[in-house]
Amino acid sequence: LEGASNFRDLGGYPAAKGKSVAWGKIYRSADISKLTDSDLVTVGNLNLGTVCDLRGPDELKTNPDKLPVGIHYVNLPAGSEQVRTNTNYTTMNRDSMMRGFYSRTDHLVAKYKPMFDELLNLPADKSLMFHCTAGKDRTGVGAALILSALGVPQDYVIADYTATNVFWSETSKRMIPSMMKNGMDEKTVKSMLAADPTYIGTFLETINQKYGSMDKFLKNELQLNKKKIKVLRKAFLI
Repeated sequence: LEGASNFRDLGGYPAAKGKSVAWGKIYRSADISKLTDSDLVTVGNLNLGTVCDLRGPDELKTNPDKLPVGIHYVNLPAGSEQVRTNTNYTTMNRDSMMRGFYSRTDHLVAKYKPMFDELLNLPADKSLMFHCTAGKDRTGVGAALILSALGVPQDYVIADYTATNVFWSETSKRMIPSMMKNGMDEKTVKSMLAADPTYIGTFLETINQKYGSMDKFLKNELQLNKKKIKVLRKAFLI
Protein backbone atom coordinates (compact mmCIF):
# COMPACT_ATOMS: atom_id res chain seq x y z
CA LEU A 1 0.00 0.00 0.00
CA GLU A 2 1.11 3.56 -0.68
CA GLY A 3 -0.50 5.23 2.34
CA ALA A 4 -0.07 2.55 5.00
CA SER A 5 2.56 0.14 6.25
CA ASN A 6 2.63 -3.19 8.09
CA PHE A 7 -0.56 -4.25 6.31
CA ARG A 8 -0.28 -8.02 5.98
CA ASP A 9 -2.12 -11.30 5.77
CA LEU A 10 -2.06 -13.71 8.72
CA GLY A 11 -2.35 -16.62 6.31
CA GLY A 12 0.16 -19.41 5.77
CA TYR A 13 1.24 -20.31 9.28
CA PRO A 14 1.11 -23.98 10.31
CA ALA A 15 -1.76 -24.57 12.70
CA ALA A 16 -3.78 -27.24 14.49
CA LYS A 17 -4.05 -30.81 13.18
CA GLY A 18 -1.66 -30.34 10.28
CA LYS A 19 -3.62 -27.49 8.75
CA SER A 20 -2.53 -23.92 8.04
CA VAL A 21 -4.08 -20.48 8.45
CA ALA A 22 -6.09 -19.61 5.35
CA TRP A 23 -4.91 -16.76 3.15
CA GLY A 24 -7.17 -13.81 2.47
CA LYS A 25 -9.28 -14.13 5.63
CA ILE A 26 -7.57 -12.16 8.42
CA TYR A 27 -5.37 -9.09 7.99
CA ARG A 28 -3.42 -6.90 10.41
CA SER A 29 -2.15 -3.39 9.84
CA ALA A 30 -0.77 -0.13 11.16
CA ASP A 31 -2.64 3.19 10.79
CA ILE A 32 -4.90 3.29 7.72
CA SER A 33 -5.95 6.94 7.88
CA LYS A 34 -3.89 7.95 4.85
CA LEU A 35 -4.85 5.38 2.24
CA THR A 36 -4.59 6.66 -1.33
CA ASP A 37 -7.27 6.19 -3.96
CA SER A 38 -5.20 3.31 -5.32
CA ASP A 39 -5.00 1.81 -1.83
CA LEU A 40 -8.76 1.98 -1.45
CA VAL A 41 -9.12 -0.04 -4.63
CA THR A 42 -6.60 -2.60 -3.35
CA VAL A 43 -8.27 -2.85 0.05
CA GLY A 44 -11.67 -2.93 -1.60
CA ASN A 45 -10.62 -6.10 -3.43
CA LEU A 46 -9.88 -7.96 -0.18
CA ASN A 47 -13.54 -8.70 0.57
CA LEU A 48 -13.27 -6.93 3.90
CA GLY A 49 -16.44 -7.27 5.92
CA THR A 50 -15.20 -5.92 9.25
CA VAL A 51 -12.43 -3.66 10.52
CA CYS A 52 -11.54 -3.65 14.22
CA ASP A 53 -9.77 -0.45 15.24
CA LEU A 54 -7.84 -0.96 18.50
CA ARG A 55 -6.95 2.72 19.03
CA GLY A 56 -8.12 5.18 21.63
CA PRO A 57 -10.21 8.38 21.29
CA ASP A 58 -7.32 10.81 20.72
CA GLU A 59 -5.86 8.66 17.97
CA LEU A 60 -9.25 8.31 16.26
CA LYS A 61 -9.86 12.05 16.41
CA THR A 62 -6.48 12.87 14.90
CA ASN A 63 -6.29 10.07 12.31
CA PRO A 64 -9.70 8.51 11.57
CA ASP A 65 -9.74 5.35 9.47
CA LYS A 66 -10.06 5.76 5.72
CA LEU A 67 -11.94 2.80 4.31
CA PRO A 68 -13.98 1.73 1.30
CA VAL A 69 -17.71 2.22 1.84
CA GLY A 70 -19.80 -0.59 3.24
CA ILE A 71 -17.31 -2.05 5.71
CA HIS A 72 -18.51 -2.77 9.25
CA TYR A 73 -16.33 -0.67 11.58
CA VAL A 74 -15.75 -1.60 15.23
CA ASN A 75 -13.74 0.52 17.66
CA LEU A 76 -12.22 -1.38 20.59
CA PRO A 77 -10.45 1.29 22.69
CA ALA A 78 -10.13 -0.57 26.02
CA GLY A 79 -6.65 0.01 27.40
CA SER A 80 -5.97 2.75 24.84
CA GLU A 81 -7.98 5.54 26.47
CA GLN A 82 -4.87 7.43 27.59
CA VAL A 83 -2.85 7.01 24.39
CA ARG A 84 -1.98 10.38 22.88
CA THR A 85 -0.73 11.16 19.39
CA ASN A 86 1.75 13.75 20.71
CA THR A 87 3.61 12.39 23.70
CA ASN A 88 6.54 13.80 25.64
CA TYR A 89 8.91 10.94 26.33
CA THR A 90 11.40 12.68 28.64
CA THR A 91 10.25 10.95 31.83
CA MET A 92 9.63 7.52 30.32
CA ASN A 93 11.79 4.47 30.84
CA ARG A 94 11.35 2.71 27.53
CA ASP A 95 11.99 -0.83 28.70
CA SER A 96 9.83 -0.68 31.82
CA MET A 97 7.05 1.06 29.90
CA MET A 98 6.97 -1.58 27.17
CA ARG A 99 7.19 -4.50 29.57
CA GLY A 100 4.47 -2.87 31.64
CA PHE A 101 2.20 -2.76 28.61
CA TYR A 102 2.79 -6.40 27.70
CA SER A 103 2.22 -7.58 31.26
CA ARG A 104 -1.13 -5.79 31.59
CA THR A 105 -4.19 -8.02 31.46
CA ASP A 106 -6.97 -5.80 32.84
CA HIS A 107 -8.09 -4.61 29.40
CA LEU A 108 -7.72 -7.82 27.40
CA VAL A 109 -11.28 -9.12 27.64
CA ALA A 110 -12.90 -5.79 26.80
CA LYS A 111 -10.50 -5.22 23.89
CA TYR A 112 -10.23 -8.63 22.27
CA LYS A 113 -13.34 -10.64 23.11
CA PRO A 114 -15.43 -8.43 20.75
CA MET A 115 -12.84 -9.03 18.02
CA PHE A 116 -13.28 -12.78 18.38
CA ASP A 117 -17.05 -12.28 18.34
CA GLU A 118 -16.63 -10.52 15.00
CA LEU A 119 -14.53 -13.40 13.67
CA LEU A 120 -17.09 -15.95 14.84
CA ASN A 121 -19.88 -14.07 13.06
CA LEU A 122 -17.96 -13.12 9.93
CA PRO A 123 -19.72 -14.22 6.73
CA ALA A 124 -17.84 -16.98 4.91
CA ASP A 125 -17.17 -14.77 1.89
CA LYS A 126 -15.75 -11.88 3.94
CA SER A 127 -12.45 -11.11 5.65
CA LEU A 128 -11.54 -9.15 8.78
CA MET A 129 -8.77 -6.66 9.41
CA PHE A 130 -7.61 -5.30 12.77
CA HIS A 131 -5.13 -2.53 13.45
CA CYS A 132 -3.76 0.12 15.80
CA THR A 133 -1.32 2.95 15.04
CA ALA A 134 1.94 1.07 14.49
CA GLY A 135 0.39 -2.35 14.00
CA LYS A 136 2.93 -3.58 16.54
CA ASP A 137 1.81 -3.65 20.18
CA ARG A 138 -1.99 -3.77 20.45
CA THR A 139 -2.21 -5.40 17.04
CA GLY A 140 0.64 -7.73 17.97
CA VAL A 141 -1.21 -8.94 21.04
CA GLY A 142 -4.38 -9.41 18.97
CA ALA A 143 -2.50 -11.43 16.38
CA ALA A 144 -0.90 -13.57 19.09
CA LEU A 145 -4.33 -14.37 20.52
CA ILE A 146 -5.86 -15.19 17.14
CA LEU A 147 -2.97 -17.36 16.01
CA SER A 148 -2.93 -19.15 19.37
CA ALA A 149 -6.66 -19.86 19.11
CA LEU A 150 -6.03 -21.36 15.67
CA GLY A 151 -3.37 -23.67 17.07
CA VAL A 152 -0.33 -21.92 15.58
CA PRO A 153 2.88 -22.92 17.46
CA GLN A 154 4.37 -20.25 19.69
CA ASP A 155 7.55 -19.89 17.62
CA TYR A 156 5.43 -18.75 14.67
CA VAL A 157 3.38 -16.44 16.89
CA ILE A 158 6.59 -14.72 17.93
CA ALA A 159 7.88 -14.68 14.34
CA ASP A 160 4.69 -12.98 13.16
CA TYR A 161 5.17 -10.34 15.87
CA THR A 162 8.79 -9.63 14.92
CA ALA A 163 7.89 -9.39 11.22
CA THR A 164 6.81 -5.84 12.04
CA ASN A 165 10.52 -5.00 12.03
CA VAL A 166 10.44 -5.62 8.27
CA PHE A 167 7.01 -4.36 7.27
CA TRP A 168 7.00 -1.19 9.42
CA SER A 169 10.68 -0.30 9.03
CA GLU A 170 10.34 2.64 6.64
CA THR A 171 7.60 4.28 8.69
CA SER A 172 9.45 3.78 11.97
CA LYS A 173 12.57 5.37 10.49
CA ARG A 174 10.56 8.48 9.60
CA MET A 175 9.30 8.70 13.19
CA ILE A 176 12.75 8.82 14.79
CA PRO A 177 13.48 12.58 14.38
CA SER A 178 10.14 13.73 15.84
CA MET A 179 10.43 11.36 18.81
CA MET A 180 13.96 12.57 19.50
CA LYS A 181 12.62 16.12 19.62
CA ASN A 182 10.28 14.96 22.39
CA GLY A 183 13.18 14.07 24.63
CA MET A 184 14.51 10.62 23.72
CA ASP A 185 17.95 9.66 22.45
CA GLU A 186 18.22 7.83 19.13
CA LYS A 187 19.14 4.45 20.66
CA THR A 188 16.13 4.51 22.96
CA VAL A 189 13.77 5.60 20.17
CA LYS A 190 14.93 2.79 17.88
CA SER A 191 14.54 0.28 20.67
CA MET A 192 11.05 1.51 21.51
CA LEU A 193 9.92 1.30 17.89
CA ALA A 194 11.30 -2.21 17.44
CA ALA A 195 9.18 -5.34 17.72
CA ASP A 196 11.39 -6.94 20.35
CA PRO A 197 10.52 -10.65 20.74
CA THR A 198 11.06 -10.35 24.49
CA TYR A 199 8.02 -8.07 24.66
CA ILE A 200 5.58 -10.52 23.14
CA GLY A 201 7.38 -13.15 25.19
CA THR A 202 6.48 -11.14 28.30
CA PHE A 203 2.84 -11.18 27.23
CA LEU A 204 2.80 -14.92 26.60
CA GLU A 205 4.55 -15.66 29.89
CA THR A 206 2.17 -13.36 31.79
CA ILE A 207 -0.79 -15.26 30.36
CA ASN A 208 0.75 -18.58 31.40
CA GLN A 209 1.56 -17.40 34.90
CA LYS A 210 -1.74 -15.64 35.62
CA TYR A 211 -4.19 -17.98 33.88
CA GLY A 212 -2.36 -21.30 33.76
CA SER A 213 -2.00 -21.45 29.97
CA MET A 214 -3.05 -19.68 26.80
CA ASP A 215 -5.74 -22.31 26.23
CA LYS A 216 -7.21 -21.63 29.67
CA PHE A 217 -7.13 -17.89 29.07
CA LEU A 218 -8.93 -18.26 25.75
CA LYS A 219 -11.54 -20.54 27.28
CA ASN A 220 -12.15 -18.90 30.66
CA GLU A 221 -11.54 -15.22 29.91
CA LEU A 222 -12.41 -14.81 26.21
CA GLN A 223 -15.18 -17.43 26.44
CA LEU A 224 -13.80 -19.45 23.55
CA ASN A 225 -15.14 -22.88 24.45
CA LYS A 226 -14.44 -26.01 22.39
CA LYS A 227 -17.41 -25.31 20.12
CA LYS A 228 -16.23 -21.77 19.33
CA ILE A 229 -12.65 -22.89 18.78
CA LYS A 230 -13.97 -25.50 16.35
CA VAL A 231 -15.97 -22.82 14.50
CA LEU A 232 -12.92 -20.57 14.26
CA ARG A 233 -10.69 -23.34 12.98
CA LYS A 234 -13.22 -24.48 10.44
CA ALA A 235 -13.57 -20.93 9.11
CA PHE A 236 -9.92 -19.86 9.11
CA LEU A 237 -7.84 -23.00 8.58
CA ILE A 238 -7.28 -24.98 5.41
